[in-house]
Amino acid sequence: MAATGWKQNSEQSTVDLGSKPGLTKKMSLRLYNTLNRRTETFRPLIPGQVSIYCCGVTVYDLCHLGHARSYIAWDVLRRYLIWLGYQVTFVQNFTDIDDKILNRASKEGCTMNEVSERNILLFHKDMDELQIMRPDKMPRATSCLNQIRSLIEELEQKGAAYSIEGDVYFSVKAKKDYGKLSGRDLNDQIENADGRVREEEGLRKTNPFDFALWKSAKQGETSFPSQWGQGRPGWHIECSAMVRQELGETIDIHLGGADLVFPHHENEIAQSETVTGKPLANYWLHNGMVNVKGQKMSKSLGNFTTIRALLDSGITPMTLRFFILQAHYRKPLDFTEDALKSAANGWKGLNTALSIGITYSDHLKWPKEEITALNSHKNSEISEQKEISLLRDRFTNAMNDDLNSSLALAVLFDIARPLRSLANSLERDKNAIGGKNNLAYFHHWKLLVELANTLGLKSELETNNSFNKYDDETKEQITYAIETRREAKSRRDFATADKIRNELKEMGVELIDKPNGKTDWIKT
Repeated sequence: MAATGWKQNSEQSTVDLGSKPGLTKKMSLRLYNTLNRRTETFRPLIPGQVSIYCCGVTVYDLCHLGHARSYIAWDVLRRYLIWLGYQVTFVQNFTDIDDKILNRASKEGCTMNEVSERNILLFHKDMDELQIMRPDKMPRATSCLNQIRSLIEELEQKGAAYSIEGDVYFSVKAKKDYGKLSGRDLNDQIENADGRVREEEGLRKTNPFDFALWKSAKQGETSFPSQWGQGRPGWHIECSAMVRQELGETIDIHLGGADLVFPHHENEIAQSETVTGKPLANYWLHNGMVNVKGQKMSKSLGNFTTIRALLDSGITPMTLRFFILQAHYRKPLDFTEDALKSAANGWKGLNTALSIGITYSDHLKWPKEEITALNSHKNSEISEQKEISLLRDRFTNAMNDDLNSSLALAVLFDIARPLRSLANSLERDKNAIGGKNNLAYFHHWKLLVELANTLGLKSELETNNSFNKYDDETKEQITYAIETRREAKSRRDFATADKIRNELKEMGVELIDKPNGKTDWIKT
């Protein structure tokens, strides 16, 4: 639920932060808009409400570090907008129709749907551990086929699309300002830039830069019916259709990685705006890429790192999140072992301060109810209130400056400094805290928890109790049930196998069948 207390008008994109003690009454959030190539004051379409669409993953494999970087950045944007008092609707798609999924299914001897379902479950497992809030809606391409076909028909009616033997293409010449997002001149663009165009297409298209809206099916491929014959949608049309289906013709913010500016987002704009005659999105935000030891992360270079591999190696989810937030979201992020170790040390200190209210709760005896302001008129407490207000303002100003998370982290460290000193004292002597300063420490801690949560950072004492924390006996029962199900499947007793899966699902256990015959499980 969004926080209360916002008041906006069309003249000024500011939020009344009077409900948050110590915040300056009028502050403007400024974001870098790729479309206009400048930092702009954020003005939503509807006062107090924000509609966001984030391009999601193609579910053919595990998520990698680049996905973590992108989705953590946009999770922070969403959290911050909610913290400011906006009501945010956040939509992120799954691309579950794609050549890569088909190829993986063929290689594993299973269906495209089985590949997608397995990787969607693993996606949620990774994102949940990184404390990334689940989107309000997560449409799939397969659930949006009617909207996709309808959009293509409208493009044909407007003369912006043409079909050739079951394939349908968008004519880039139909969009006079094509290239406005990427800043590319049509004459300078590279043929087949998206890497997802079949080689033979170049010989069939009216213009080499035209792109596929619908692809006719090859023999044996998974396909879907359409007026152009059996086939499947192109990559770009999927997102245009899902934005329209879930959020409408124009949205506030469209998100993605810098590698999606061209051709994907450029083509989304071309498709959607040709049909509606309206802007697809008012703000386009893009995060920087991940480099590994100075080189772009890619499978071809052998420096590809998955989120799961990092977490399984012992790196905590909060350490990884902290590492990513140290750099501004638009800048490249260089991943090295030394950088990760440095982040681990930095997070250790912040985690100590965040955890103090849990670790030493019996000794500190802090109020259980939340105290939002210091009400006493004593000089010492008035001074404390001013300090809290200044720290909150510094954090807000940092985040209002195009989500400057590195500066925001610096504020958290300043808040955490006296709490870390207190933790060190309590470690030596549990009675080190005196009553006079206890409330001041409490207010620092509450502020730290509040602002850290806005960045998605939480004490590991809290997050460690959130995932797969079954006792040993329950884990043994789950393992036994999985083995019993495997034996049932081997003797083709699928009724028993399905019954076991459903019983585990009722317990909050989701099974993930892997191509090698093994079965993993996650807590849902």
